[in-house]
Amino acid sequence: MAWFLLILLAIIWGNSFILIKKGLLAYSAGEVGALRILSAGLALLPIALRHVGKLEARHRGLLLVIGLVGSFIPAFLFAKAQTQLSSSVTGILNALTPLFVVLIGALFFGHRFTRRNAIGLAISFVGSIVLALARAGGDLGAINYYAGLVILATLCYGLNLNIIKAYLGSLKPVVITSVSLALVMPAALVYLLGFTNFTTHLQTQPTAGWSLLAVVTLGVVGTAIALILFNKLVQMTTPMFTSFTTYLIPVVAVIVGVLDGELLLPMHFVGMAAVIAGVYIANQKPKQPGA
Repeated sequence: MAWFLLILLAIIWGNSFILIKKGLLAYSAGEVGALRILSAGLALLPIALRHVGKLEARHRGLLLVIGLVGSFIPAFLFAKAQTQLSSSVTGILNALTPLFVVLIGALFFGHRFTRRNAIGLAISFVGSIVLALARAGGDLGAINYYAGLVILATLCYGLNLNIIKAYLGSLKPVVITSVSLALVMPAALVYLLGFTNFTTHLQTQPTAGWSLLAVVTLGVVGTAIALILFNKLVQMTTPMFTSFTTYLIPVVAVIVGVLDGELLLPMHFVGMAAVIAGVYIANQKPKQPGA
């Protein structure tokens, strides 16, 4: 069951980048980001409504921050980045998240930062630069700054996880996610209906229906259902086992992207190998004496 859940999560999250790509066929990056938050928030709204009134005021404030840095801001950053990046490259860069968890934990939360962490961070950083520099001809050229949006999104995820670990350990993960999404969902709705051309695109774009289905699937399945599965996996296994998703998601993203016609060149594979190798090195636990 644990391996089944692990593979299922990798498939769900690995496909999230292609769903963003399909959403962008009819809608702007802002519309895709807002729709993603809105659909995910609505899917978990019944859970949020049952718990939000029982929370302390300080918890609600922290959950608003979690909603912003853990969901709202990354949703817009990923969508904007994929206007100029393939879903494959975006999925690879997303693997940087564990490194930012370690780095931010060391800088702001008093966590230990080892030489192994530093080496892994350096290798992955080089890999991300290679991915940002890789051009259609397969060589290195001018940097694609949209890769920086993905890196910023993974930095937000790193901050999000550290805040949860430091201040919200007493709350269940489902409560954290449902309430945090409920708190930022109104902003997504106001932005979508008041500051975009969503209704016009919905009526005029040829792929409007399919693109809407892609983004709603991303929100409901990729956030709500995936969260439930991930929480179950955490309960059943060890943190080391659940961390395997970090390495499987880019593989799924690349396979799906290639099947969709995306072209991956030698420099992309060099960058991907460096990113994943760096994450692997940084997440290895040092051997205990006598082990």
